[in-house]
Amino acid sequence: MNGLIHNAVRRDLARLSAALHPWRDGDRERGRELEQAFANLHRELTHHHEGEDAYVWPFLEGTGVGRDLLAEMEDEHAAMSAALADTATGLATLARTGSAADAAAARTSVERTREVVGRHLDHEEDALEPLLRGHEGSAEWKAVTGKLRHRSPGDAGSFFAWLTDGISEDDRAALRATVPAPVTAVLSRVFGRRYTREVAPVWHERVRS
Repeated sequence: MNGLIHNAVRRDLARLSAALHPWRDGDRERGRELEQAFANLHRELTHHHEGEDAYVWPFLEGTGVGRDLLAEMEDEHAAMSAALADTATGLATLARTGSAADAAAARTSVERTREVVGRHLDHEEDALEPLLRGHEGSAEWKAVTGKLRHRSPGDAGSFFAWLTDGISEDDRAALRATVPAPVTAVLSRVFGRRYTREVAPVWHERVRS
């Protein structure tokens, strides 16, 4: 699931960058749409990393993983939070003005955020995922994943609708191996309707000429 979430984050940041160029000067409506779509990504990524800070890093430290490596992860989370906040500010400005200059500035911020986020996701996947695989199936790790997955039906529905929006076939197969397909479908279609109605169309709308 961790890798699936990471891929969804990479996907949305790429979508956002593409949506900001070319830009029709004065298009405040499109600016507001992108601000809303980014807010959803920001919320999902923040939830994911807060769960790691609260549960995953302490679990790994308890298994003997060095404090220095975990401190690097915490520092990278802080850098990501700052980058995401900068992008949120840029998109808020664009939503107010709709100007081509502010769209260019927002895109520059998005590209910086992609670098910061991508560097952390790669580091985590390379350094920590092999360690976590050694604990799969253990009672201790199951307890951690239970805490990570604890969300209200509405939040879970929005999460799965977001996760599966444009998911690759390989990732879809991996998701089915983790969560039964009927569960994903019900949560996405019933409780994820707000995402499907308000956010998904933003990503799939063709750039206006």
